[in-house]
Amino acid sequence: MKKTAKAKKTTTRVIAQGFALIILVGALLLTLPIATRTGEVNFLNALFTATSATCVTGLVVADTFQNWTIFGQIVIISLIQIGGLGFMTVGVYISILLKRRIGLQERETLHESVNTLEIAGVVRLVKRIVQGTFLIEGVGALLLATRFIPQFGVQKGIYYSIFHSISAFCNAGFDLMGVQGEYSSLVSFEGDMIVNITVIALILIGGIGFIVWNDISTNKWHFKKYLLHTKIVLVTTLGLTVVTTVLFLLFENNNVFQGMTPLEMLLGALFSSVTPRTAGFNTVDTAALTDASKLLTMILMFIGGSPGSTAGGAKTTTMVVLAFYALAMIRNQEDINLFGRRLTSDVVKKANAVVVINLTLAFTAAMVIMAMQTIPFTDVMFEVLSAINTVGMSTGITRDLNLISRILIIVLMYCGRLGSLSFALVFAQKSTTDNVRQPQERIIVG
Repeated sequence: MKKTAKAKKTTTRVIAQGFALIILVGALLLTLPIATRTGEVNFLNALFTATSATCVTGLVVADTFQNWTIFGQIVIISLIQIGGLGFMTVGVYISILLKRRIGLQERETLHESVNTLEIAGVVRLVKRIVQGTFLIEGVGALLLATRFIPQFGVQKGIYYSIFHSISAFCNAGFDLMGVQGEYSSLVSFEGDMIVNITVIALILIGGIGFIVWNDISTNKWHFKKYLLHTKIVLVTTLGLTVVTTVLFLLFENNNVFQGMTPLEMLLGALFSSVTPRTAGFNTVDTAALTDASKLLTMILMFIGGSPGSTAGGAKTTTMVVLAFYALAMIRNQEDINLFGRRLTSDVVKKANAVVVINLTLAFTAAMVIMAMQTIPFTDVMFEVLSAINTVGMSTGITRDLNLISRILIIVLMYCGRLGSLSFALVFAQKSTTDNVRQPQERIIVG
């Protein structure tokens, strides 16, 4: 048991250090004169952008198109691809191409990085992940090209299609639509069926997780044969998408959706329900949403995508475990049962830890930011939840944050990509087993 905990801690540190190194290299590349249109950039802004890209968040302090050159944009999209897949996945895949032997230590680190249920078959899974990713991003780029090429020309249209396909699949939220207007995201395509459906599909496919991909490719459409994990992810994702689409239609009918056709309203509501988990694009003005929609968006940002995916957040499975744990308590049931299976107690403990740590980090950062700057509570909470859950949506305050606030957001994005529990584990003390256990005593809760 001790060896397993020590190994997990070691691999977590390797992953944390690896991401930190990639962010630093990305930041240094973005400080080069060739990376910006002005020829100069503040290192903190470069670090912020590199962190946001590597952690597939999407928060920016400067418009991606108007501030960064082609070189800078390629650095950003490369960081997004590496960050979305995970540097271990990319590294091991290159080793496979070079026919290098993958050692046990690498397999253990890869197992932790990809967040698989078991170490067996993890190298084979990496092949499927990388090949599947390129295939899906390629199809997405082809579909987007049917809209971007007529509008931007062949060369630029192809480039924009590839950039946005990678950004959408990796749930990053970076865009180049600053060519039409600063920080405009995909607002000009709010009624475009192909762009909306393609981006939504890429976000969802990237956000359900690699384990789910593998399970579906193995068992095809036989739902009963799926892993419990896959069943929970698919049902929860579908349920959240349908329910929140309806809620956004109700909340924004007389607000940002006013004057739209029924199709545009449906596309806007569907996009608004998907992008907070955790892509960061928007087709309507986020700052103009009603308070009800902003709160719903924050809830979706907190939930996020699914484990082992390109998405962030507390994760769908975490929230389902806690919901059914509460339901079991209400019903006075000892076990938590889902789809004919019983969940183990360690899953409940981990789910509780993830939620508590995420909320603690978010509220602490929010208090510090509000203590230093006069920014509305809603906007600050929106920003910190967007950062720690690697979403990238903002009400527009990112570029108004001061030095300390920006550093806090950088830390939150980094925590969110690693996973709050993994981040805490990096700094955890060496575990010890007491020979004598303390006596138990009950307290009153609730």
